Amino acid sequence: MALWRIRATVDDRPGYLSVLTASLALKSVNILAVQVHTTEGGAVDDFLVDAPDAMTEPDLLAAVAKGRGRDAFVSRAEAQGLADQPTRAFAMAGRLVHEPDALGETLVTLLDATDVRWRPHPAYDQPGVHGGRMTLADPAGGSYEVLRALPAFTPAEYARAQALVELAAAVTRHQRENVTFMLPDGAEVTLRPALADDLAAVRELHDRCSAATLRRRYLSGGAPVEARLRRLLEPVGGVTLLAVTSGGRVVAMASLFAEGELGEISVLVEDDWQRRGLGTALLRRLRTHAGRAGFAALVAHTAADNAAMLRTLRRLGRGSLDRDGALVSVTLPARAEPVADEVTSGQEHEDSRYSG
Repeated sequence: MALWRIRATVDDRPGYLSVLTASLALKSVNILAVQVHTTEGGAVDDFLVDAPDAMTEPDLLAAVAKGRGRDAFVSRAEAQGLADQPTRAFAMAGRLVHEPDALGETLVTLLDATDVRWRPHPAYDQPGVHGGRMTLADPAGGSYEVLRALPAFTPAEYARAQALVELAAAVTRHQRENVTFMLPDGAEVTLRPALADDLAAVRELHDRCSAATLRRRYLSGGAPVEARLRRLLEPVGGVTLLAVTSGGRVVAMASLFAEGELGEISVLVEDDWQRRGLGTALLRRLRTHAGRAGFAALVAHTAADNAAMLRTLRRLGRGSLDRDGALVSVTLPARAEPVADEVTSGQEHEDSRYSG
């Protein structure tokens, strides 16, 4: 006996699939797996079969035609074909979690494709299937073109392939956003986006901070209530970054909030981790995110006597400073590179004590 793959289109009407399977059975063809793809042209039936050794490709094509199948495609199959397509897709997804760069190879394997090409521009055609060509949208920008001579791609195959592309993009984004940062004193922390599940750890961070640290961060003093903490973790239109030790302890957090075209930034660093460059590192990453997100500028509000925060903001580059009583607002370009260790304003000399 030999393994074959058969794909054919039949009318999507009751009983037509049984006619095709009966025709194959008359030739002693044993169906090991079947998958049905619904298309506008009818139901595309994809079979993995075990056929007598003497049976040839023309014999199988003739059996399919006798069973009212059309646009038939027949090819020899390998033992790995015994795994159905959904199972293969799950296996490919598992690989991409560990190797997102293997997307092209994964698509070739999953779809039995002849070629996969990445284009730096969005697809000229709408994403979808066009016979033996499949166009996939890349969430990171650009598009993928997958080619196969025969058989034509189906919508089900497109849906699986697009899901894998989006998974690879998500894993790549996760790896890019989770970085190990080494402090000048040699300590290492992971900088990553906050999640809703971080609520307890962030609450513990606030509990460990002194009253003075909380007052400098929130101005009014005291830790925020739980509802506000939840909003801080997932700010609408912005992002919150955490600094996490190898033991899973959150020792700092920095947030970017959307205010129209402006992004408001803030940072909280646990007392024992202050003056070690952690606040500056977090704010620089927020600034990079703001630049990618299209914010026109960044603004930070702090107390006029918060020398540490003013100093940290000054490290981000040249900006403008406005003072309203005991409150200072510092505005920085979202995309500009740090060019100077100063903030310019009409009150620069009066409030040159920057803090963080």
